[in-house]
Amino acid sequence: MPATAAAPPPPDQAREIFGARLPVVTRYAELLATTGISHGLIGPRETDRLWERHLVNCAVVEALCEGDAEVVDIGSGAGLPGIVLAIARPDLRLHLVEPLLRRTTWLEHAVAELGLDNVTVHRGRAQEVGLVAPVVTARAVASLDKLVAWGFPLLAEGGRLLALKGKAAATELEQARPVLRRHGVRSAQVHVLADGTPAGPVRVVEIVRPG
Repeated sequence: MPATAAAPPPPDQAREIFGARLPVVTRYAELLATTGISHGLIGPRETDRLWERHLVNCAVVEALCEGDAEVVDIGSGAGLPGIVLAIARPDLRLHLVEPLLRRTTWLEHAVAELGLDNVTVHRGRAQEVGLVAPVVTARAVASLDKLVAWGFPLLAEGGRLLALKGKAAATELEQARPVLRRHGVRSAQVHVLADGTPAGPVRVVEIVRPG
């Protein structure tokens, strides 16, 4: 499949979730299907499943974000889920944290192209950016023990780490329990979103930083 392959049209589920913001996320899908592939941010085989596997899959996480919240997306890569959340929820203030220059350059271009004034791109590792927010997100970045080590310093007391995980989410959480206990974590669970839909189930591990 060539890097310039067109993105597929948005499915009904995307229309329901994004509503009036559908043109913005459709343009984002086009960017992912073209320069996102040519820059190595997503694989060329992902084009046909951009909506269900990536865009809608990330968008449903907005249900776990409180109104007007500040969100730090670590290891943002192609902006998943950070850019998607910023499109779906203009009330959120997103910080995309990514250490690689070619990725942050692409992210900055995408944010400008999409007119997202609620997004800031930060080049650096999670432990270097000096941010503090009530929500930290991550998708396909690292194991839960590493995400806790990287994400907790960015979280306000009582803040929540939201890690998008695959089928083994519950198993990963159980394996991480000893690490969580060492951090004093008392609340950690797996949310299953969009079950029974083309984009679901979406499994999100929520870990609350102790106050």
